[in-house]
Amino acid sequence: MNDLSPLAARLRTLAPSCGPVRLIGVDGHAGSGKSTFASRLAAALGDAPVLHLDDLATHASFFAWVDRLQAQVIEPMSRGECARYAPYDWSTRTLAAPRSLEPAPVVLIEGVGAGRRALRPHLARLLWMDLAAAESWERGRRRDGPALSAFWDGWTAAETEHFSADPSRPHAETLILQGPVGYKWLDRPVKAARANHLVTESEHLGRRDE
Repeated sequence: MNDLSPLAARLRTLAPSCGPVRLIGVDGHAGSGKSTFASRLAAALGDAPVLHLDDLATHASFFAWVDRLQAQVIEPMSRGECARYAPYDWSTRTLAAPRSLEPAPVVLIEGVGAGRRALRPHLARLLWMDLAAAESWERGRRRDGPALSAFWDGWTAAETEHFSADPSRPHAETLILQGPVGYKWLDRPVKAARANHLVTESEHLGRRDE
């Protein structure tokens, strides 16, 4: 894989966005590789904590987790306190034992909707896994197999509805592109009307036009 340490180093320099914490959102379509990328980025950040939004979603409400996130994660972290939340068990369809999430200097939030409107004000940066919906969903279906075909039918409909009403990609400062051997990232200031430029490991992330 490509070295993610330059990206990690740049994220560490961002201003805190939620109390003392730099919350970094990793969004994208289901099956786009968010979890794997977030795990590798967390390692490059020295084992930064990762909140998986799948732990807040449920079968009954794929995207109705904003209130839980606000009360159990955002509010405690904004005070510099440890967050505690009960992750959802997708096998038993029940809530598991509560987990702690430390207010580390950088905390990753990964999952579909990590860049949604209600969360963006608390993010130091939004990263988007730049893989098209159809390709992402096909990868996810292959990964999970035919037994979860009905689940994927329901999920893709719900995801399409969510992003139609509350798109994340237009607000992402950074696009993550996965290649055959690793990742590249495209820095795209959302407020600047200019051509994007490709940022590799040898360049700085977050460069802005004045």
